[in-house]
Amino acid sequence: MAEGFARALKGDVIEPYSAGVAPYRLSAKATTVMAEAGVDISKQYSKDVYDLFEIHFDYVITVCDNARESCPVFPGHATKVVHFGFEDPPFLAKDAKTEEEALSHYRRVRDEIKNFVEKLPGILDQLSK
Repeated sequence: MAEGFARALKGDVIEPYSAGVAPYRLSAKATTVMAEAGVDISKQYSKDVYDLFEIHFDYVITVCDNARESCPVFPGHATKVVHFGFEDPPFLAKDAKTEEEALSHYRRVRDEIKNFVEKLPGILDQLSK
């Protein structure tokens, strides 16, 4: 979701990439709630952080606490690595009793991510202190 918002809202100043320490398929629920927000992420796919090893990044932003814990040192090239944690929608939704309840978790996190991306790149200096 963060990559989708970065492309849609800040594509003129940010070249976003998204990868994980344990990538898995794109969530249909994430695709649904992003479409509700006017952002199509259906063409995005899960990449492994090592797939981006050759790229030099100005910033690497971890958005999942699991990523921060599993990979406390970014294995590639980055000027700065900062963390801004969001709850994991699949984890939050796993015990949902209805589809709507599950989607509500995704929507809340989606809106938090959007709020964060709207503040980029200015917020990065604050995060890296």
